[in-house]
Amino acid sequence: MKYAMQARAEGVSSTAGEILYEAMPWIKQVTGKTIVIKYGGSAMENPELAAEVMADIVLLKIIGINPVLVHGGGKAINRVFDQFDIPVEFVDGQRVTTEAAMDLVRMVLTGEVNQQLVEAMNAHGNMGVGISGTDAGVIVAEQASPALGRVGKITRINTPLIEDLVADDYIPIIASIAIGEACYNVNADIAAGYIAAAIGAHKIIFLTDVDGLYENYPDPASLIAEMSLGEAEAMIRGDKLASGMIPKLTSCVRALESGVNGAHIINGKVPHALLLEMLTDSGMGTMVTGLASSQCLNLSPVGKFAAKLIENR
Repeated sequence: MKYAMQARAEGVSSTAGEILYEAMPWIKQVTGKTIVIKYGGSAMENPELAAEVMADIVLLKIIGINPVLVHGGGKAINRVFDQFDIPVEFVDGQRVTTEAAMDLVRMVLTGEVNQQLVEAMNAHGNMGVGISGTDAGVIVAEQASPALGRVGKITRINTPLIEDLVADDYIPIIASIAIGEACYNVNADIAAGYIAAAIGAHKIIFLTDVDGLYENYPDPASLIAEMSLGEAEAMIRGDKLASGMIPKLTSCVRALESGVNGAHIINGKVPHALLLEMLTDSGMGTMVTGLASSQCLNLSPVGKFAAKLIENR
């Protein structure tokens, strides 16, 4: 037997109750909604952080959201290329992929990265199902350019497998390779945008290596908290956008134009970044919305749920 004075020596805090109370409107708003999360870059390199991200995604599932995870694996691919003395070459931000290199890309993305994410997620319950874009023809592509080799330009997303997995309460974890006349390496940011548009996702979220989208990178004062679809389109047409952000912002635009409610670019290396962006008023990254810029403020009804959660760990 344990007495209350022993178990709760410092008294009973009301913080937990406040957190749950503030979460209720948000949970009601998102129950049953689907979000696409693109995961890649340095955000996947730390195994402990990757495990934490998978746990956060499971938490979102538990409170009623339907996550769909799309991943790349550029750094893991680079390591394998180094082991086999294959040169790493990029043209316009896209990896040149020869026939031999494509075998390695497929091996790394589906056999290594995908399965690591599935294993980390399923440590919290058997929810994660690993697939690639070639399974059931989920991602269909054609050759983007002869100069790029086996790099694909996406032409179609076949949604039934994704939708069936979500309907059965699983979390699809999709490796970014595609099928067509051959197997193609496709940009994971672009794939996530196409998938979000095709399945009618509520939101799309990019977990990346920086704090969000900068107007003048890396000036911290130029970090953008919120922007409209029109402002995003104007930034893509300009010449200030870092090359790595072009596919992300392009995918944000594609998703929003297809009816997705919001797109977010956040720093996946920050602990619980996903929760902070989704469950607080101010968030922590860049949100792109289809609304006019003057309407971008105060869109979340939640309050400071995740902030309090983190502060009181």
